[in-house]
Amino acid sequence: MNGECKLDYREADITHAERLKEEANVHFSAKRYADAIDFYSKAIAMCESSSTKPHNFAAYYANRSFAHSKTEAYGYALADATKAIQLDPKYLKGYYRRATAYMSLGKFKEALKDYEVVVKALPNDKDANRKYTECNKLVKRLAFEKAISVEDTKSVSEQIDIESMNIENDYSGPCLTDGKVTLEFMKELIKTYREQGKLHKKYAYKILLDVKKYLEKQPTLVHINIKSDEKFTVCGDIHGQFYDLLNIFELNGLPSDTNPYLFNGDFVDRGSFSVECIFTLFGFKLLFPDKFFMSRGNHESVTMNRMYGFEGEVKSKYSVEMANLFTEVYNWLPLAHCINRRVLVMHGGLFSKDNVTLKDIENIYRNRQPPEEGLMCDMLWSDPQDAPGRSPSKRGVGVQFGPDVTKSFVELNNLDYIIRSHEVKAKGYEEAHDSKCITVFSAPNYCDTMGNKGAFITLEGKCLKPKFTTYTAVSHPPVKPLMYANSLVNLFC
Repeated sequence: MNGECKLDYREADITHAERLKEEANVHFSAKRYADAIDFYSKAIAMCESSSTKPHNFAAYYANRSFAHSKTEAYGYALADATKAIQLDPKYLKGYYRRATAYMSLGKFKEALKDYEVVVKALPNDKDANRKYTECNKLVKRLAFEKAISVEDTKSVSEQIDIESMNIENDYSGPCLTDGKVTLEFMKELIKTYREQGKLHKKYAYKILLDVKKYLEKQPTLVHINIKSDEKFTVCGDIHGQFYDLLNIFELNGLPSDTNPYLFNGDFVDRGSFSVECIFTLFGFKLLFPDKFFMSRGNHESVTMNRMYGFEGEVKSKYSVEMANLFTEVYNWLPLAHCINRRVLVMHGGLFSKDNVTLKDIENIYRNRQPPEEGLMCDMLWSDPQDAPGRSPSKRGVGVQFGPDVTKSFVELNNLDYIIRSHEVKAKGYEEAHDSKCITVFSAPNYCDTMGNKGAFITLEGKCLKPKFTTYTAVSHPPVKPLMYANSLVNLFC
């Protein structure tokens, strides 16, 4: 009798777990990914606590893996997909999900191995073959590019001849004045972009070369001084959402000598107006070099640009040469800014080790692609967590850091608090770690799917108390996000 009762309990647990999984599937279909993850986790926990597992237990982990990918938690997605494969080595969806995570992390060779497993098992599956073929093309392309690259070749910036570029008679867009950006140029540029026009390549190249020349002279950590009665604005990720960028300027005013801004990384990718965003921001940087600041984000990198659309967009609107020039410019973007020596602003977060000082940040060599570990990696990729201490990153890169880590860092460096971006937040911002760690995200309804608000922060020099302004997404022309992304991204999204 007791054995029968235990069996009934086990069956009840499995039935309940299945219901939780189905509810998670409903949330996933409705793009409520955080809720989906929560219900998948509850279902998994119920199954793990039972001695009897459902026959499709691997699917629980594979489904949660896909949900994690949708929230860009690729480290968690990778772990869940691997667990699904361990539970059932013949469960092909597990290999699909792991390949997705690997692709998102730029680990293309590893993704190819998983796609190969699927193709061998399902040789007539068109979807599997298409993904395998596209991934294989990418791996071969990268190998070819590496093979032909030569260390001592001239940089792209050294090979560009602007003087040989002619302005066509029918060009009606903005023009530089004596090769310089003016306020009139910026207003005309914004108008042109709003109407889906294009900046002439001669002026586009001139802006990039001038920005590169300026950034090369800047330190890795830039110190900003705000007067006691001066307002200063910090914005987070824009991600190619140009019309939402214009909305920020509508709400808060155009950048000027009396209206300074800091944009905190991830200006491009995913949104399909990234070219418009970056030239607008670089234009204001040249116009107000001491009042307009830009930090590097994790998406100002070759791997991210190749996957998530910026490289493809630049090639479509301009050329391969310009895409390569952008890489050189991004390498010189500062990694952090310190306001009045009291507030540190960087894109990602804090570090995988203790006792990091502002001097350590100043000494980082930044003219390179982001490494997969170390201080530069952490500054571009890390995220806060509620629990104390540190944990492996949910993204698979960087680290997660707790309130005690933040407290120690700000005390060691005599800071009031830190500002970072890098994460979608429902309200557009979040105050964590006893308000010592503030997140600001400025791309509302991220990728036209997330439904989040955007936000920016305004500070006054005297007290530096953050004031949050939130806003919703504005309409944009019918160009979908990720339009220029690598074909594999659209295959697995």
